Amino acid sequence: MRTNWKRATQLVSASAVALLALSACGGGDIASETQQNEQNAGSDGDCGDVNMALNPWVGYTADAYVFGAVAADKYGCNMVYKDLKEDVSWQGFGTGDVDIVIEDWGHPDLEDKFFAEKGDGSATNVGDLGATGIIGWFVPPWLAEAHPDILDYKNLNKYAKDFATSESGGQGQFLGADPSYVQFDEAIVKNLGLDFKVVFSGSEAASISAFQKAEENKEFLIGYFYEPQWLFADVDLQRVALPPYTDGCQDDPAKVACDYPETPLQKVASTKWLDSGSPAVDLLKKFNFTNDDQNTVAKYIEEDKMSPEDAAAKWVADNADKVASWTS
Repeated sequence: MRTNWKRATQLVSASAVALLALSACGGGDIASETQQNEQNAGSDGDCGDVNMALNPWVGYTADAYVFGAVAADKYGCNMVYKDLKEDVSWQGFGTGDVDIVIEDWGHPDLEDKFFAEKGDGSATNVGDLGATGIIGWFVPPWLAEAHPDILDYKNLNKYAKDFATSESGGQGQFLGADPSYVQFDEAIVKNLGLDFKVVFSGSEAASISAFQKAEENKEFLIGYFYEPQWLFADVDLQRVALPPYTDGCQDDPAKVACDYPETPLQKVASTKWLDSGSPAVDLLKKFNFTNDDQNTVAKYIEEDKMSPEDAAAKWVADNADKVASWTS
């Protein structure tokens, strides 16, 4: 979903499910724990460390920790989570620092650099995640109900002064998100002749809070947002229609004047890791996580304040049949 990066690396390992598996070993002697680990590793051999990039939005965290919970429980993998922005994640494929980017929103520039067709071949597309990414301009539902014409970009200038804030300098404020995300909002505003200024919230959490507050207090707000995202279960944001996306309309970032495309989210992995024989490779190929799956786990984390490990463990326990289809 999301470019322009600064590295912030943090290692977090293991899932609640893995811990439960170890604690169930009984007497806790070395021999019994070793036997349990060998069983967890499966017939394909030791899984070892799996380096998972953790990109900065809660939906990605949901995907990553559910995958990690199953990998740890089924194959004895040691999940190493690394907080990285997107292009830094891809750089890690070639160095061995990153094995998996589990949710890619489409980056032709990175694909050209790291896929084998045009680049160094250090990364490989592993296929659809199962979720569809939808990026767009959204307003809170009260505003769409009160002013239905606001859902057409051609009418936005009519309301520009209503969106103005102390940060927008007399123009309407358009709320951008984390500036590292893939976004063309400044170009869209300029090229569509809209009397708005993009003001970045700085993070997903800040954007969520802004939309919640705007709905609660009946405030004018328009901004960049996306699905899948757990917020839609609580606040049914309404999408503003921009000129439809067509192939090539975003090729030149300075000339973008169209909507964002709907994107089947992809799993990407290190080519070297895919050839390593790790039992987690087959799990990644079979791993399928829909918008609803992701939103459920993301809500556990963000709204119910569960840890990512506990949220993943709950979802895994509640979806045994689906998990079994990934590991059979």
